[in-house]
Amino acid sequence: MALVAACTPSDAQTRDDDGDSGASRTPRTPSVQQEQVALEVDRRRQSGGVVAHGGADAPYNYGPTAMRDGDTTRMWWCSQYGRARPPGDDLLYARSGGLDGPFRAPGGGIPEVALSGAPGSFDGKHTCDPSVIRVNGMYYLYYTGAAGSHDHGNAIGLATSTDGRSWKRTGTPIARASHDTTRDNTYGAGQPAVVHVEGWFYLMFTDTTGEAAGWNGAGQFVLRAKEPTFSGNVEALGPDGFTAVDGTAAPRQRSLVDAFSADLMWIDAMDSFGIAHQTDRGTTVTFWNRDFSAQPYQPVVLPVPWKEGPGLLRSPQGHALVSGEDPCGRVPIDVVQATRTGRAGAPTGLRHFGADAHGFDGCRTVDGALAALDGFAVPSPERTMDVIVGGRMLRVERRSVAEALSARVLDERLPILDEAEVAARLPAEARVVESPEGRGFLLGDTIWPVTGASAENAFAANGSEPESISTEQWRTHTLGPALGS
Repeated sequence: MALVAACTPSDAQTRDDDGDSGASRTPRTPSVQQEQVALEVDRRRQSGGVVAHGGADAPYNYGPTAMRDGDTTRMWWCSQYGRARPPGDDLLYARSGGLDGPFRAPGGGIPEVALSGAPGSFDGKHTCDPSVIRVNGMYYLYYTGAAGSHDHGNAIGLATSTDGRSWKRTGTPIARASHDTTRDNTYGAGQPAVVHVEGWFYLMFTDTTGEAAGWNGAGQFVLRAKEPTFSGNVEALGPDGFTAVDGTAAPRQRSLVDAFSADLMWIDAMDSFGIAHQTDRGTTVTFWNRDFSAQPYQPVVLPVPWKEGPGLLRSPQGHALVSGEDPCGRVPIDVVQATRTGRAGAPTGLRHFGADAHGFDGCRTVDGALAALDGFAVPSPERTMDVIVGGRMLRVERRSVAEALSARVLDERLPILDEAEVAARLPAEARVVESPEGRGFLLGDTIWPVTGASAENAFAANGSEPESISTEQWRTHTLGPALGS
């Protein structure tokens, strides 16, 4: 029980005005406000029971991060195994075909330990609250680390992996408590949520010592940087937007929501961020435009049981999943969260809840359509196919190649796409190059990398035989957005 008392929920509980543990209040009105669109919500769903848990000796399960990776749903969360050393919070990993589970370790069996404490380091005893994204083939795991008891000792760590299972720590925390002020809640900095949007890594996190946190330490702050380590050129979100700061310990001058344990995603079709957190109404998603200056949509609320979380189901880069039925006007919102207190007095009972939000037009502009239809193939006016990726349109001669390079194929073309520029053309038998850096179609002076299992199918369907080049030759070319990822 002494170990449980040191884990995250005990120190980072929101409190209602009467002092009892509970949810945060509805977030404060932003400083700059525009008329909010009222979204419609339907197709509410939930799992029949618990979807993931550790082995028999795991006393709690909470703080999940969920990634839809191809046909697999991968999930990491905070728990504790008696056999894992040192004693303390461990990060578990498992996967399933969908959010309703059951989540099992690769090959079956109980979830495996992905990360435990590293004695002698800032995370010597506890590793908890994971947030995982994948960028350019590399997995990045952001997490809360503590050397022992909290007492402002919590900090945010980073580990990297090429498979999402075996992790290498960076060794030092990327963010610590700012110590802007002192409060009764001595938790410090942690509970990270990270997304990657247009070259920026956005880090949202708790800091109970932050200037703009609530009386009990509740609040969510945002930093962004071009590098995943946040080791340079960092910008902090303040009252006047993002400004350059000397480092991640800059004063926390603006909080987005009065909550702990929130999650973040970018919603391409809505051109906005979504923050999932708990309010007195239920599990709530609030929306912010790309510079966090206004909330363009009214919140979506899931009135479901909650004890800790939630974790949003996201794409590898932390984006909302795309609706195959209506990619321009509907977005699925799914969360996994702890729903009860277990025998150890800590959150457990991970369950899935979700709904679809609609009532917006994400394809009313060219940029909006290119963002909303990322990964799609559509018919072109030239009896070929257009593959949309990374905000660009690639015209592909053979339909079979377009199908191999895209996640979905639309039978009808949106008229707004006729206003989009064709970035490049992929003819039959186009040149394919490969090196230790990767492989892809060489179109003009630009390499369009092709990743994943789709590469072989795309090259074969196009009649293209890969030719080897050196790393130096590869790097002389401009890189386009990755296809087939």
